[in-house]
Amino acid sequence: MIRRRALGLLAPPILAAPARAAESALDMLLGRYASTPADGVTRVAYGRWKANATDMAALDAWIAEAATRRPSAMPRGEAFAFWANLYNALTLKVVLERYPVRSIKEIRSTGVGLDPRQFLGPWRTRLVTIEGTRMSLDDIEHGTMRPTFRDPRVHDAVNCASIGCPNLPPRAWRAASLEADLDAAARAFVNHPRGAALLPGGGLRVSSIYRWFREDFGGDDAGVIAHLRRYAAPPLAEALRNVTRIAEDAYDWALNDATPT
Repeated sequence: MIRRRALGLLAPPILAAPARAAESALDMLLGRYASTPADGVTRVAYGRWKANATDMAALDAWIAEAATRRPSAMPRGEAFAFWANLYNALTLKVVLERYPVRSIKEIRSTGVGLDPRQFLGPWRTRLVTIEGTRMSLDDIEHGTMRPTFRDPRVHDAVNCASIGCPNLPPRAWRAASLEADLDAAARAFVNHPRGAALLPGGGLRVSSIYRWFREDFGGDDAGVIAHLRRYAAPPLAEALRNVTRIAEDAYDWALNDATPT
């Protein structure tokens, strides 16, 4: 786990030019291969991307450049954007390298010894070295972002390449617009049926994210429901007024593939 100081919460800002260049490069790739159809779930054209050697190399180059940067020299917003962008780029790379797959959970972690979680997905494999620390996707999300930023919108910022996950953003996260963009991402997920939905009998079904990481949303049903109300559009907010408990949760691990096999 990277210490809180290393995340740039107390450090001076770095020059903005490298960040802008990196954001633009990632924007180009996301704009080329990610799209959101009418059902509101962003999908990635993995097959088309994998067939383009230039753009495969461009993603590798983006990750390699990111690995040279120093989050310890970034202010909070820039550090948040850095880690979220890195997580999403690494997830894309993991899937693209193994594509075609039906789910990211088909990809096992490697190099982790007897860790039983290696069979659950690729999240334990150490993929990148940041400031001398070799890191996995779990290290970035659960060892760094969640305990440091203590913001439930971390779950709206990082994408696990699954239908059930909050959408992959259409462009790189940026410190300058981070708060507005995170709020927009939270609203989009909460107001989509895979985030929250009222059942015919009046019960509330939520994304399993709100159960798996309940501590990030207040620790109980009331905290999760308060989070939902905060971002709910008027119809859902009204429906949630008298809801006091969660009836069930669900999550779709199918790959967010634009052309599923």
